[in-house]
Amino acid sequence: MKRQEFIRELERAGCVLHRHGAKHDVYQNLANGKKAPVPRHTEIKNSLCRLIRKQLDLPESK
Repeated sequence: MKRQEFIRELERAGCVLHRHGAKHDVYQNLANGKKAPVPRHTEIKNSLCRLIRKQLDLPESK
Protein backbone atom coordinates (compact mmCIF):
# COMPACT_ATOMS: atom_id res chain seq x y z
CA MET A 1 0.00 0.00 0.00
CA LYS A 2 1.28 3.49 -0.78
CA ARG A 3 2.32 5.38 2.36
CA GLN A 4 0.32 8.51 1.51
CA GLU A 5 -2.82 6.42 0.96
CA PHE A 6 -2.30 4.71 4.33
CA ILE A 7 -1.72 8.06 6.09
CA ARG A 8 -4.97 9.43 4.60
CA GLU A 9 -6.78 6.33 5.89
CA LEU A 10 -5.36 6.87 9.40
CA GLU A 11 -6.35 10.54 9.39
CA ARG A 12 -9.90 9.73 8.26
CA ALA A 13 -10.10 7.28 11.18
CA GLY A 14 -9.26 10.07 13.64
CA CYS A 15 -5.49 9.67 14.01
CA VAL A 16 -3.05 12.57 14.04
CA LEU A 17 0.70 12.95 13.68
CA HIS A 18 2.12 12.90 17.20
CA ARG A 19 5.80 13.47 16.35
CA HIS A 20 8.48 12.92 13.73
CA GLY A 21 11.16 10.39 14.48
CA ALA A 22 14.44 9.70 12.69
CA LYS A 23 13.04 7.03 10.37
CA HIS A 24 9.41 6.83 11.47
CA ASP A 25 6.51 9.14 12.17
CA VAL A 26 4.44 8.39 15.25
CA TYR A 27 0.67 8.60 14.84
CA GLN A 28 -1.80 8.76 17.72
CA ASN A 29 -5.44 7.69 17.83
CA LEU A 30 -7.18 10.57 19.60
CA ALA A 31 -10.13 8.38 20.61
CA ASN A 32 -8.07 6.11 22.85
CA GLY A 33 -4.60 7.70 23.07
CA LYS A 34 -2.78 4.73 21.51
CA LYS A 35 0.32 5.44 19.41
CA ALA A 36 2.11 3.55 16.64
CA PRO A 37 5.16 4.24 14.47
CA VAL A 38 4.68 4.46 10.69
CA PRO A 39 7.84 4.01 8.56
CA ARG A 40 8.74 6.58 5.90
CA HIS A 41 8.92 4.09 3.01
CA THR A 42 6.98 4.88 -0.17
CA GLU A 43 5.41 1.40 0.01
CA ILE A 44 4.28 -0.24 3.25
CA LYS A 45 3.52 -3.97 3.28
CA ASN A 46 -0.10 -4.91 3.91
CA SER A 47 0.90 -7.05 6.90
CA LEU A 48 2.56 -4.01 8.50
CA CYS A 49 -0.53 -1.88 7.79
CA ARG A 50 -2.65 -4.47 9.60
CA LEU A 51 -0.25 -4.41 12.56
CA ILE A 52 -0.34 -0.59 12.77
CA ARG A 53 -4.16 -0.61 12.62
CA LYS A 54 -4.21 -3.18 15.42
CA GLN A 55 -1.79 -1.11 17.55
CA LEU A 56 -3.99 1.97 17.07
CA ASP A 57 -7.14 -0.09 17.77
CA LEU A 58 -8.67 0.65 14.34
CA PRO A 59 -10.94 -1.68 12.35
CA GLU A 60 -9.54 -3.65 9.41
CA SER A 61 -9.86 -1.91 6.06
CA LYS A 62 -11.55 -3.55 3.10
